[in-house]
Amino acid sequence: MQLTRFTDFSLRVLIYLGGHPDALVTVAAIASEYGISRHHLTRVVHQLGIKGYIETVRGKGGGFRLARRPDQIRIGDVVRDMESGFELAECFRPGDNTCRLLPGCALKPVLLDAGRAFLASLDGYTLADLLPAFALPARAASPKLGKTPAVAGKAPHG
Repeated sequence: MQLTRFTDFSLRVLIYLGGHPDALVTVAAIASEYGISRHHLTRVVHQLGIKGYIETVRGKGGGFRLARRPDQIRIGDVVRDMESGFELAECFRPGDNTCRLLPGCALKPVLLDAGRAFLASLDGYTLADLLPAFALPARAASPKLGKTPAVAGKAPHG
């Protein structure tokens, strides 16, 4: 599975904002920090605002910041909201399907299950889990990172 650049940039913006909780941030600052086009980031920031992840302040000295606490932003939700289409194969795109294996293909339900497991895993993490310890004054860095969450019904590899 591969996330789109739009989703990748969305997550980077949120991580940046989470790491600067007391600041109003500009597109230019994030573009400079990450080496990303200001044009692309403007589109990302606009969409993050529409979806309620960030709030903007207009005028001199304006910028944007998180609209919610980092522990209230689930990574799975961000991915779902930012991905324009999360089809893992052609057979998931209605009206644009020329697969000759359908309707009896056994691969589609397997891919559907894999996609659900991927998003369920991401649902186990919040933005707070991705932030450096200095951005989380009331607690240490996330204990979740570095651990592989178990997939329901599957034994861990070892």
